[in-house]
Amino acid sequence: MEKLKAGNGLIVRQKKEWGEILTGFETRNKYTVMDTDGNELYYAAEIGGNFLLRWFLTAFRPFTIQVVNPDNSMVMRIQRPFRFFFHEADIYDANDRLLGTIKRRFSVLRRIYSVYNAHGEECFELFGPILHPWTFQIRHQGAAYGKITKKWSGLLKEAFTDADNFGVTYPAEWDIQTKAVFLGAVFLIDFVHFESKNNN
Repeated sequence: MEKLKAGNGLIVRQKKEWGEILTGFETRNKYTVMDTDGNELYYAAEIGGNFLLRWFLTAFRPFTIQVVNPDNSMVMRIQRPFRFFFHEADIYDANDRLLGTIKRRFSVLRRIYSVYNAHGEECFELFGPILHPWTFQIRHQGAAYGKITKKWSGLLKEAFTDADNFGVTYPAEWDIQTKAVFLGAVFLIDFVHFESKNNN
């Protein structure tokens, strides 16, 4: 995760295969993680699971996403159990040590997640404003420190696929573990709010 040390943001680009685009059958999600200059840092892919879970549960399905270096060495892992509403995900490093957890909180209109560190202490929240459905602010004690934003992919891509591009920004001086947790949050947000156009 050393590549996260100096930067103040990431771009996460979902990769869609033509088989899924043409048939509509849900396949395992794949992503490229880049720095803000567009240099590829990591690759991420959903592993395990089965076709029936992807077909019937779609965006609600449990998942494991592995993030790897270009040489295929493990960087981190994101684990999401099945949840119908109170979605959550645990983020682990390459040695299977817990880095943090993201949990959705109850809210009637807004999209709010609590962000916990490895000790189970709530340290941030992700706040989705009503009038900005593609943005989640990274907040601590009411102050905004960064955000996760879905980027518009272009008319044709939005019309024919559910491939998503995300940007995440945060202070450059944050520690690597905290940055990794917010990278993991991108995948959970993608599944919950953008994998299916009917999700909210």
